[in-house]
Amino acid sequence: MKKLLIILLCLPLFTLSQQTATLLYHWQDSTLVPSTSYNSRYNECWGFEVNGSEIAVIGSTAGTHFFDVTDPATATEVAFVAGAYIGSGVIHRDFHDFEGYLYAVCYEGNTSTLQIIDISNLPNSVSTVYDSNALLTTSHNIYIDKTSAKMYSCGYANFSIQVYSLDSPQNPILIYSSTGVNVHDAYIINDIAYLNCGGNGLRVEDFTMVNTIGDQPTHLTSFTSYPDAGFNHSGWLNEDQTIYAMFDENHGYDVKLLDVSDLTNISVLSTFNSGVDSLSTAHNGIIKGDLLFISYLHDGLRVFDISDPYNPIQSCQYDTYSSTNYSSMGSGAWGVYPNLPSGNIIVSDMQTGLYLFQCGTPTSIIENTTSKELLRITDILGRETKQTNQPLFYIYNDGTVENRIVIE
Repeated sequence: MKKLLIILLCLPLFTLSQQTATLLYHWQDSTLVPSTSYNSRYNECWGFEVNGSEIAVIGSTAGTHFFDVTDPATATEVAFVAGAYIGSGVIHRDFHDFEGYLYAVCYEGNTSTLQIIDISNLPNSVSTVYDSNALLTTSHNIYIDKTSAKMYSCGYANFSIQVYSLDSPQNPILIYSSTGVNVHDAYIINDIAYLNCGGNGLRVEDFTMVNTIGDQPTHLTSFTSYPDAGFNHSGWLNEDQTIYAMFDENHGYDVKLLDVSDLTNISVLSTFNSGVDSLSTAHNGIIKGDLLFISYLHDGLRVFDISDPYNPIQSCQYDTYSSTNYSSMGSGAWGVYPNLPSGNIIVSDMQTGLYLFQCGTPTSIIENTTSKELLRITDILGRETKQTNQPLFYIYNDGTVENRIVIE
């Protein structure tokens, strides 16, 4: 039988058809009390590695659930910490880990607390080392700047912002409190805080000199005029600190990629969306390398290749909630966490629980003009293969990659 070999060479970029992510693990518990507001049992997710094990975390109306997902085939819940406030009034919980501890907050309830959970003995057990409302009762979001050991709490007392020193991780100390700026969420590195300020857009503040009560940050810039400017909900900075992905939580509003390499001249590089519905809403996102992982209300997991920030390409997706009611803000994927060592992706859905996914990574074609030796042939997920009638990646000793389709 003759084989037709089609070789595509010297193209600047190979655009892949969108993949459906591979579902590795799913957990939900129908015995949990749903929230009155959205009929939701779950909220934020997080993840980390400890003692060689990959751990997934999800919040619920009952508290904080820990799962060993090292081997997705045998993944299971290994620990649980009840919230100080639980039940149908709970909508939001948020998490961040630091120095062997998980910090957990809740946005609802006058009995809520800051919980600090020792995770160093996972996957065997956890222990709560701090559970108090002496510093804060409710918080909408927290972010820990690991470069300076400071925790930022957003959404306490009418969306104000507090900053705590974590020089002693079990004993946070309040070093800054402001009620003058509405801050919904934040991303901070090296004391530079990108503050998502709802209807007031993006603010960037320098907290380098904030070390005790009375110290004030230095205002660096504000960015309020941009396409689809609505309620600036959250954002994430790329690793070289030049691109910021920003998510306005409004029906049908686009995601924005910002050039923040010069904070005196922030500009919009591109705007884009899931392409599913005119009311689709991006909720939270994380940049890892050249990929932007987004949890979309109603549309589930969406992954975009942003290696060309002027032309993001949607490369992978999985709809976690088959709702057709796009008018509600309380349905679908809440959070995403793609930073496990394995590359597996954690997603939380408000109604359907915890998910673990695997997505392939799109590969660019690099022009080659030198002699080369074929090393291996892989499929889109990087697995060695000899299958036909699908895109194959021919990888050579000089580092170049060609896409070929062999039709049997």
